[in-house]
Amino acid sequence: MDEDLPLLVIVDAANVVGSVPDGWWRDRRGAAERLRDRLAADGLPGHAGPVEFVLVVEGAARGVESVPGVRVESAAGSGDDHVVALVERAAGRPVLVVTADRELRRRVAAAGADVTGPRTVRP
Repeated sequence: MDEDLPLLVIVDAANVVGSVPDGWWRDRRGAAERLRDRLAADGLPGHAGPVEFVLVVEGAARGVESVPGVRVESAAGSGDDHVVALVERAAGRPVLVVTADRELRRRVAAAGADVTGPRTVRP
């Protein structure tokens, strides 16, 4: 594993946004934008080193723009499949996936990623 590369943090936006019943369903795109902005402002709590964030959006949240510090990728199909593909392409570098989705957790762990839940990036 190439420890010189920053930690790649892949965030399952739909799952993280949906983890708190704050009305996100009324404006999925706005909720994804707020999550993106929080990631850009707060980074990864408890992690001292450099981090590269990728926020994976799908459905009504597609089209959310990237900002400095957070690259946003719109999944053409399944957001879960897109997250797994990103993990597979990142072979050889440290990867952390943020999701509570059990099946996605299993798939990305099998591909070599570490996994954490939404509370890591969402208070």
